[in-house]
Amino acid sequence: MTDKTIKTVAVYGAGSWGTALALQLARAGSKVLLWDIDSELLENMQRDGINHRYIPNVKLHENITIEADLETVCRAADLNLLVIPSHVYRQFLSQLKPLLTEKSKVAWASKGLEPDSGLLLHQVIAEVIPQVTQKAVISGPTFAVEVAENLPTAVTVAAKDEGFALEVAKYLHSDNFRAYTSHDIIGVELGGALKNVLAIATGLSDGLGFGANSRAALVTRGLAEIMRLGLRLGGEKETFMGLAGLGDLVLTCTDDKSRNRRMGLNLASGLTAEESKEKIGQAVEGVRTAREAHLMAVRYEIDCPIIEQVYKILYHNMKPQEVVHDLLSRDLRSESN
Repeated sequence: MTDKTIKTVAVYGAGSWGTALALQLARAGSKVLLWDIDSELLENMQRDGINHRYIPNVKLHENITIEADLETVCRAADLNLLVIPSHVYRQFLSQLKPLLTEKSKVAWASKGLEPDSGLLLHQVIAEVIPQVTQKAVISGPTFAVEVAENLPTAVTVAAKDEGFALEVAKYLHSDNFRAYTSHDIIGVELGGALKNVLAIATGLSDGLGFGANSRAALVTRGLAEIMRLGLRLGGEKETFMGLAGLGDLVLTCTDDKSRNRRMGLNLASGLTAEESKEKIGQAVEGVRTAREAHLMAVRYEIDCPIIEQVYKILYHNMKPQEVVHDLLSRDLRSESN
């Protein structure tokens, strides 16, 4: 990191992805303050120097300090990085709001849509902490464990102010971690959120034994759905063909490290959504996102049949086999539609 005035990053959320990013930031030269609402988790990390619950095989870097006091963390931060589940964003930001000023800098690496409102996370942030103008989203094809293990990784950092996007990218940059910049916050956020729904669909397909042809078709047509919705909301085509779009989609749909893909596999085996979430043991963002994405598609009159069918399985107890029949029995049409 070349900017010597930027030294401390507050990471909010010590789950798998928050811990992995804390490790990366520490390796890249930042002092990191890692906070979580779960005091027991923090105590165990402080004692053992390792996050046994989420990243059990990687020692915490010496540049990481575990800190349970939210005010202490926020007051010391040159950059605030939010890595918490999307469904608690508004609540957490309300806690953080009194500690932030117009000079505060905020980035987020969470993926999803706000439940009930369907808002993108940057919209939630704009509503709750309007005083903050320096804001950026981090997204891309990343499994937390691989980032924690310092395996080669590339992400996209998007901000309206491309200078701030570059600033955040510098925090992350190291020999094995490359951050590209963008100004398309909407495209980056939508790519990161909607790919989780499509990963559930590909997990279902593979779990039912439909093979590689079906998986490739789902990924390709799923990307078309992301682009239709994304372009309608103001995202850019190039973003959906990049790391935060196609890259993240392929990763999440094709590797069993993906919790959303495993959700689909579990559903195909006969488990309910609740049983599957319990088996996975961590948040599965695609479950909540499926509902909001379906409602978004209805609201904007965008044809998203894969998202629609995943929604029906999760919220209307439709059988996976019935979903496949519905998808295959759709009217013939041009691929460009």
